[in-house]
Amino acid sequence: MYGKYQKFLQDELQAIENAGLYKRERNICSAQGAEITLEDGSKALNFCANNYLGLADSPRLIQAAKEAMDNRGYGMSSVRFICGTQDLHKQLEKAVSDYFHTEDTILYAACFDANGGVFEPLFTAQDAIISDSLNHASIIDGVRLCKAVRYRYANADMADLERCLKEAQAQRFRIIVTDGVFSMDGNVAPMDKICDLAEKYDALVMVDESHSAGVVGATGHGVAEHFNCYGRIDIHTGTLGKAFGGAVGGFTTGRKEIIDMLRQRSRPYLFSNSLPPMIVAGGLELFRMMEESDGLHARLQQNVDYFRDRMIAAGFDIKPTQSAICAVMLYDAPLSQKFAAAMAKEGIFVTGFYYPVVPQGQARIRVQLSAAHKKEHLDKAVEAFIKVGKELKVL
Repeated sequence: MYGKYQKFLQDELQAIENAGLYKRERNICSAQGAEITLEDGSKALNFCANNYLGLADSPRLIQAAKEAMDNRGYGMSSVRFICGTQDLHKQLEKAVSDYFHTEDTILYAACFDANGGVFEPLFTAQDAIISDSLNHASIIDGVRLCKAVRYRYANADMADLERCLKEAQAQRFRIIVTDGVFSMDGNVAPMDKICDLAEKYDALVMVDESHSAGVVGATGHGVAEHFNCYGRIDIHTGTLGKAFGGAVGGFTTGRKEIIDMLRQRSRPYLFSNSLPPMIVAGGLELFRMMEESDGLHARLQQNVDYFRDRMIAAGFDIKPTQSAICAVMLYDAPLSQKFAAAMAKEGIFVTGFYYPVVPQGQARIRVQLSAAHKKEHLDKAVEAFIKVGKELKVL
C-alpha cells in the first residue's frame, strides 16, 4: 500500500514546491536572542521570533531552571492527578492568576493544548461557540473537538459579532472566543466592546493572550489591562513560550469553577505529562521579574514605535499594529520567499508567510520586535528592507 501512498505524497509535495509554498527550516546554532549564530557560523539579527521581552536567553531564567533540576529533578514522569504535581506547579499557577487578576489557573504542556482542551469539557451540543475568523489554529482545532454549535464572525467586526450573538440565543450557553493579538496582522481585539456585547446578549468571554501578554497594556499585562476589562473576561489562555521566557508551557486562567472542571475533564491535562520542574521554575522567576520592573515592556514599546515609523516613512505597506508584530505586506507568496532569502544575505533573519498560514494573496514578511533589539539593530534591519525592497521592486 505505501508505494501508492508514497507516490501521492510525492506529487502533493511537488505541487507545494511548484507553487512556491514549500516551508524550509533554518538551523540556529546559538541561544535565541537579538543576534543569533547560523549553521554556517555567520551571524544574523533575528526579527522573526516571539521573544518579545528578550528573555529567551535570560541568565536569571537559566539559573532558576538549573537550580530546579538540582532540587526537583529533570522530569515528572507522570500526569498531574497521579503523581505529577510539585509545589512549584501550584506556585506557578498562583503567579499566573495574580498576573491576570483571576481566581485560578491550570497548566498545560503548551497553549495549543490549553485551547484544544478548553471547549469539549465545558460545552455540549446545546451550547454555542462564537469565534473570530482570524483566531489561531489551536482555537479552531479545539472548537472542532466540541459538539457545540459554531458561529464565526469577521475579524474584530462588532456588528457581525452581534449578528452571531442574536442567532446564538437559540442555544443554552454562549461563549465568544478571540485572540487578544492576532498573530499574523498584529491588531488587538476590541475587548471592551466584546465584553459589552457579551453582557448584552448573555455570553461568556474567552481570550487567547499568547501574543498580547507581556506586550499590550500600560504595563504589558495583556488585553484586560489594555481595555480595563478585569473581571469581565471569564477565560484567558496563554503561553510561556513567547514573551514569558520563550520555552514551552501553556495555561488557562479564569473563573474558579471553570478551572476546577478542566482539572476533572480536560483531556490534554489529564493525559499529558506535567511540565518539567526547570520550565516551571523559569516561569516563576519570570513573574518575579515582571513584578520588579516594567523596563523590558517599556523598551519593547519604544522599539516597536521606532521600527514601525521608519518602515512607513520608507514607503512599505504595513498593516496597522498595536502589538510587537509588524506585517510588511507583499501579497505574492514566491515574492515573500525571495524577499526573506535576500534579507538573509543582508544578515537579517525574517520569514515569509503565505497560504495556508495566511489567506491566499496576503503573503507578507512578519517582523517581530523584541526588547532585546538595540537601535542599531533596528536601523540595520530597516536599511536592509529598503535595499531589498528596491532590488525586488517593492519600493
